Amino acid sequence: MNRNRILTICAHPDDTEFRCGGILLLLARQGWKVDIATLTSGDCGSMQESPNAIAARRAAEAQAAAKRLGGRYHCLGGQDLQVYDHNEMRAAAIALVREVDPACVVTHYPWDYMPDHDVASAVARTAVFCATMPNYVVGPAAYHRPTQELVPLYYFGTPMGGSDYFGNPVQQAHFFVDISAVIEEKAELLACHASQREWLREQHGMDQYLEAMRAFDARVGAMVGVKYAEVFAMHKGEPYPHPPLLQEALAEHVRQGG
Repeated sequence: MNRNRILTICAHPDDTEFRCGGILLLLARQGWKVDIATLTSGDCGSMQESPNAIAARRAAEAQAAAKRLGGRYHCLGGQDLQVYDHNEMRAAAIALVREVDPACVVTHYPWDYMPDHDVASAVARTAVFCATMPNYVVGPAAYHRPTQELVPLYYFGTPMGGSDYFGNPVQQAHFFVDISAVIEEKAELLACHASQREWLREQHGMDQYLEAMRAFDARVGAMVGVKYAEVFAMHKGEPYPHPPLLQEALAEHVRQGG
């Protein structure tokens, strides 16, 4: 296990930056290595460009954002709305976890507003747990079998809007992280994904891509008395380990909710 390495596994390019770009910036300042992975290329994220064209554009945007963190971007090869929790996707995620060998993995909350997000969370859960199993032979030859012995720590970001399918507030918030000091840098990370401002303006009528992020993080911050915050839950059930590595690494920024 690379103690100072974090991997995010999300559905689409820009999901990571929106949900946990702040903590990635804070960790990168401490020398942590950052790897960002997406299940899909984001090939449905345009009203005008072809799937191949927008996928190439979004890959370049994701790589630019990762570069700002001194990190790497990985795409697991899926297509928007055509990803499922099946062996092919599990195998790709497991091979990546074995390659990166992170101390912790962050993914989507188990249910969110969008099916691809739910799938990414499920795939990440399997990858975290199964990456250490020597009889699960997957991926490039170098990562057919695990070299690590410990299951990485496993964290969830909050669902979009902070609520479940029915609009009920999600209560499973184990800790908040004050990101006020890096909110402008987080906005710069998100701004790398220029295609998504265009997409959201046309698909959802939302022309406030960066301001929507700031507004959400401000609502989260208000819960713990800071200007901007991100909120996380940790998988504490068996058989996943749960020492508070991420909480300790971010201790000066961590705030506990009520």
